[in-house]
Amino acid sequence: MRLQAETPTLILASASSSRRALLDAAGLVFEALPAHIDEDAIKQAARQEKAPPEDAALLLARLKSERIAARRPDALVIGADQILVCEGEWFDKPADRDGAAAQLRRLRGREHRLVTAVLCLRGGQVVWQHVATPRLTMRDFSDGFLDAYLDHEGDAVLSSVGAYRLESLGMHLFDRIEGEHAAILGLPMTALLGFLRQHGVVLA
Repeated sequence: MRLQAETPTLILASASSSRRALLDAAGLVFEALPAHIDEDAIKQAARQEKAPPEDAALLLARLKSERIAARRPDALVIGADQILVCEGEWFDKPADRDGAAAQLRRLRGREHRLVTAVLCLRGGQVVWQHVATPRLTMRDFSDGFLDAYLDHEGDAVLSSVGAYRLESLGMHLFDRIEGEHAAILGLPMTALLGFLRQHGVVLA
């Protein structure tokens, strides 16, 4: 018996391997199509307008969804975005190892939030949206550990807004984690699956 209805086609508007892995693990049949938007400019404008990070993350998720939905109007398009916030400061993906090291030093010993937005679009209309805000506290790790961590992880840390992958060695960085693991990885799966059941995409 299929868990998922044959229609609508499900599309993830993202190139994120973590988000693809989460949908795969849930047994969903979907296409993954990256949506190219100027995220830096949108975030900069949102910060200048003093918009809450929740609004900015939802806007980014919507713009990604709309880019794909314009080509595939009959599909149910999932857009997602994540913004790391620590004591009011927004963090972006580091550009290189030095940037990752500097970012992790700024987060060391402090709590931060991962504002994780997901939005579904169908027929040009937003049919559902959700924001999860896991909280994570980094331990006061040594510089020696930081160097060893970056040596092991390599360029993989550049794909994460926090310069860490909780599904890998990034778990060593933390003292406390509050929130859904999937939301930390970039897609609040519990809420998303609840919507998909209500929408008739997967069996209730």
